[in-house]
Amino acid sequence: MISHDILIVGGGLAGLSAALSGSSGLDVAVISRVHPLRSHSVAAQGGINAALANNPKGKDDTWEKHAFDTIKGSDYLADQDAAELMCQKAIPTIYELEHMGTPFSRLPGGLIAQRPFGGAGFPRTCYAADRTGHVLVHTLFEQSLRKNVKYYNEWLVTELAVEKGKCRGVIIYDLATGEVFPMKARAVIFATGGYGRVYLRTTNAFINHGSGIGIAYRAGVPLKDMEFVQFHPTSLFPSNILMTEAARGEGGYLLNNVGKRFMADYAPSAMELAPRDIVARAIQTEISRGN
Repeated sequence: MISHDILIVGGGLAGLSAALSGSSGLDVAVISRVHPLRSHSVAAQGGINAALANNPKGKDDTWEKHAFDTIKGSDYLADQDAAELMCQKAIPTIYELEHMGTPFSRLPGGLIAQRPFGGAGFPRTCYAADRTGHVLVHTLFEQSLRKNVKYYNEWLVTELAVEKGKCRGVIIYDLATGEVFPMKARAVIFATGGYGRVYLRTTNAFINHGSGIGIAYRAGVPLKDMEFVQFHPTSLFPSNILMTEAARGEGGYLLNNVGKRFMADYAPSAMELAPRDIVARAIQTEISRGN
């Protein structure tokens, strides 16, 4: 039987980050239904937020202001402790990624470039041209190989192996051979992404249909906030090809069918830089009204 100390299910940015975090002195393996460099994380274009205050127009930015923008953008539905922790950790995380070799775009002086993005009160979005997710995944994947993380690509987890209320491993389906077998682990981490594919129209990849969440649910793991499904408010219809959120940060704006810029009716203080949740709801409201 194959056995590891830590078994991570999912090869996107969350899974790769977890693999690196646990790779010091432990036997870590990652199972992914696709090659990690094919995970949906590579589709992220616009950037990643952190209050570095590098942009001349964002010198007063702080993690507290970042946390406020995050919580406000959620209509105060976010877990505020989690939002604060994320915004605090964002700053050292960006520098850690930089030191690993992530080729961030740069300002003229050499600092990591930051630009305006939806819902942000300051230009705090760090980016690597229009392929931020792509370079982040490559960087973490390369570093994990350096740390001898084992990969099982195109293997599908079908079930958690639970004994007396404790997870002992997973049941695997090898997509190439059709073989089904158990895999043992001292700890199992699920990083299988979201389930945007429950909707007909979505920018999510075809692999994002929530099977990992379903596996955990069938094993009796409690789930939280299932109504919060991440999706992008702006895409090309009907192909669903995503239009980067940076378009709004650079001055792009939305019109309804009578040519009116309608976002001022929904977020008068933020205008087109409103968070994607508010933008998506505004678009749906306009459609429902026939505008």
